[in-house]
Amino acid sequence: MSAPPHSATSAAPGVFGRLAAWSQTHRWGALLLWVLAVAAVTAGSQAAGSAYRNDFTLPGTDSQTATDLLAEHGSRQAGDSVQIVFRDEGGLRAERGTVGRTLDRVRGLPSVVEVRGPYADASAISRDGTVGYATVTLDGKAEQVPKEDVTRVIDTARAAEGHGLEVALGGDAVRGAEEGGGGVAEGAGMLAALVILVMLFGSLVAAALPLVTAVFAVGGAIGLIALASHVFTVADFTPPVMMLVGLGVGVDYALLIFYRYRHELIRGADRHTATRTALDAAGRTVFFAGCTVIIALLGLVALGLGALQGVALAVALTVLVTMAASLVLLPALLAVLGGRVRRQVLRRAERARAKGREEGRRWRALAGAVQRRPLPALLAAVVALLALSAPALSLRLGFADAGNEPTTSTSRRAYDLLAEGFGPGFNGPLVVVSRGDAAAARELRTALAHTDGIVATTPPLPSEDGAVSTVLAFPATSPQDEGTTDLVHTLRDRVLPPLAGRTGAEYLVGGPTAAAQDFADSVADRMPLFVAVVVGLSALLLMVVFRSLLIPLKAALLNLLSIAAALGVITLVFQEGWFGAQPGPIEAFIPVMIFAIVFGLSMDYEVFLVSRIHEEWERTRDPSHAVREGLAATGKVITAAAAIMIVVFAAFVLSPDRMLQQFGLGLAVAVLLDAVVIRCLIVPAVMRLLGARAWWLPAPLA
Repeated sequence: MSAPPHSATSAAPGVFGRLAAWSQTHRWGALLLWVLAVAAVTAGSQAAGSAYRNDFTLPGTDSQTATDLLAEHGSRQAGDSVQIVFRDEGGLRAERGTVGRTLDRVRGLPSVVEVRGPYADASAISRDGTVGYATVTLDGKAEQVPKEDVTRVIDTARAAEGHGLEVALGGDAVRGAEEGGGGVAEGAGMLAALVILVMLFGSLVAAALPLVTAVFAVGGAIGLIALASHVFTVADFTPPVMMLVGLGVGVDYALLIFYRYRHELIRGADRHTATRTALDAAGRTVFFAGCTVIIALLGLVALGLGALQGVALAVALTVLVTMAASLVLLPALLAVLGGRVRRQVLRRAERARAKGREEGRRWRALAGAVQRRPLPALLAAVVALLALSAPALSLRLGFADAGNEPTTSTSRRAYDLLAEGFGPGFNGPLVVVSRGDAAAARELRTALAHTDGIVATTPPLPSEDGAVSTVLAFPATSPQDEGTTDLVHTLRDRVLPPLAGRTGAEYLVGGPTAAAQDFADSVADRMPLFVAVVVGLSALLLMVVFRSLLIPLKAALLNLLSIAAALGVITLVFQEGWFGAQPGPIEAFIPVMIFAIVFGLSMDYEVFLVSRIHEEWERTRDPSHAVREGLAATGKVITAAAAIMIVVFAAFVLSPDRMLQQFGLGLAVAVLLDAVVIRCLIVPAVMRLLGARAWWLPAPLA
């Protein structure tokens, strides 16, 4: 069967077509190069190990200044602490000997600076005498203390359990030591993706090609980031995020190219020409879509938040490697297995023709139905997205604490025991630092004790040189409660400034609870700049690709709408507690990470769909026909690609980690809305209303 004359195959190959030709010619060399590269990177990363570390420093904030001040003056409160909580229904006084011996053993452990027992301070035992806590001060912040040292503290303390005595441990360091992996999320996502691909192509070999490409890409990227963690600050939660994005994007990119390859085979092209044509068309789409994702991720650097910069660079590198695998590795795989794949594709297409099934018929009919009544379709879709977006207006940023942990964890048990014995605020004390004399510190405690929302304070704890003192203030509300956030702002804005003016001392509100609020406030303050940078650069890139002013503006607005709707769903589920989720604030970096990734991923479908519409527009100059044919040619693959990304992302809801659950749900909802509501309803309606004006570009820009 000879290829019919059409521009896609008869035109001279572009840069991606030439790249495909090279991969085909040197197929075994290209495959060997990828295998050796991934093997070398994996072996190197396993030999060197990883050096993931979190950087939650926020220069210029009160909490960071307080931490630096305590460290500078040798205060023991500069490090994070672990609470060992004891409970005995018969009363803790009878357990004094057991508790004392346990704490003596803890004092001798690595990374432990000080241990203050429950009997040293009457306020450390509840009024009914059944619950008490010891404070173990560590020699650094939670993310700096080796997990094995924290695990030894946990094991040593819990060895005292028995005969009516219950022991639980809390604190950020304990939560970090208890954290598990991603569970079955990755495996479930991969299995679901394979099932969808087999249903799409009717062939296990054809279905495996996109998956193999994605696995090679993700494997190489994870090894590279593990090595890079020795040089750059990369957060310890980066690998599962990379896996999440890498699998979704890797399968997505390879699928877009493979589907175009299949389309060219059905049109009659030989497999080598089909590969080059697919790379010239869909490969160009993948390249620009990948660049958009990378631009969006690098936009996180503009936020200036150390904890996010390493994650953004790592995920951007993952997308870059998956893009390279789709453009180089996939053509080589097609050259090796292309004959078998071609026979299966043509055999299935012949069976479909024999049954009278026309590819894209339903999508063409859908586009026609939307075009007949574009305004009602547009309004209905936009109203639905706005309704989903509405809850995001009450989005409250923060960080999950032990109250969001499974009830089986020791940190959650300690959290519940402290709340039961002393009130919810004991799980998130505010560390208020005074730089001044002892009288200024005493006045600080008096002022805090008379502040609404504070139920207890400790005596001032001086540093080694006596230059600074620390007062712990226990709020009436839990760390995640909105009342605690208001209390932090009240202290900083209304209580401490007049006190400082009267005593001449400097007062700072610090500690983990205040630091979490500072991080959330910093994200909220810098979000507008981040959105402007990402939207501006992405729109500029699309303007260059399509030589149009209105299409980039449309894409930016629709992407913002789908992201807002996804954040609205996250708010309902995780903040309001729908579907049985533990209510609490949304992780502070989730909105910016979802925005960066989804804004880029949405461009995959935008570029893929609009590229096919543009091809038909260039050929026929009929805008309505171009939209129908563009959706008919891409509707099936966009839906399949979206379904794969949805199941990969949604699988991470199975993770025990609350951050990954929010991340997975947000990405899955955004992709679902983008592929179904926006690409299938809003885009055809908007393109019909714009008509030929969609491709307008002012002469000076042209």
